Amino acid sequence: MYERFYEFGISDEVLNALSDMGFEEPTQIQKIAIGPALKGRDIIGQAQTGTGKTAAFGIPIVERGTRLKRKNPYAVVLAPTRELAVQVAQELNRIGQNKGITSVPIYGGQSIERQIRSLKRGVHVVVGTPGRVIDHIQRKTLILKDIGIVVLDEADEMLNMGFIDDMERIPKEVPKDRQTMLFSATMPEEIVRISGKYMREPEKVYVDAKNLVVAKIKQIFYEIREEDKIKALTRLLDVEDPSLTLIPGMK
Repeated sequence: MYERFYEFGISDEVLNALSDMGFEEPTQIQKIAIGPALKGRDIIGQAQTGTGKTAAFGIPIVERGTRLKRKNPYAVVLAPTRELAVQVAQELNRIGQNKGITSVPIYGGQSIERQIRSLKRGVHVVVGTPGRVIDHIQRKTLILKDIGIVVLDEADEMLNMGFIDDMERIPKEVPKDRQTMLFSATMPEEIVRISGKYMREPEKVYVDAKNLVVAKIKQIFYEIREEDKIKALTRLLDVEDPSLTLIPGMK
């Protein structure tokens, strides 16, 4: 594992964190994105969920944090949903655990007062949904003057959810001398326009769909009433009798 990630020039602290997380070797998106990202290059990555893209931008964010010693956040990551914001913040915290780099998710549906307290205590990386990030900017509870890295994660999903205005506003609020990374499964015209407007000679990286980490996973969904979740899950487990099962938190 060390040999496969060490070639990027990653610190021992991050290498140890990756080992604790169970990383064995870089995925395709990590192999082609981490190197230029560590050098401060803007990145356009066409990659779907399951390709390991969070670590592709998370490792450079954590490594660059040691060189950007500022009171306010130095990186902001935009995500389309609160679930993804929480997931990304958790992974960044695990990657940065040995360097003391902390990330906090901010999203609608959670107490904004609680988020304000977290921001006031100090945080290195903010991961948020566009609407809630804008809310904090307007309240002046999120200070962006020291931001050196901006990530647009799953940009096409944010576009589909109607966040196009927020996606354009936030880059305008941060210093122009920054690194911008954009990841998207598809590249519709609006995403291409945004990248051309707010990015500087970006490195374009692409993951072949045939090499997706999740390519061999069969996906099925069932429409059920909220009150029937547990009953349906129990019945599925009885019928399918899987040898291994991962059950995300159910709310």
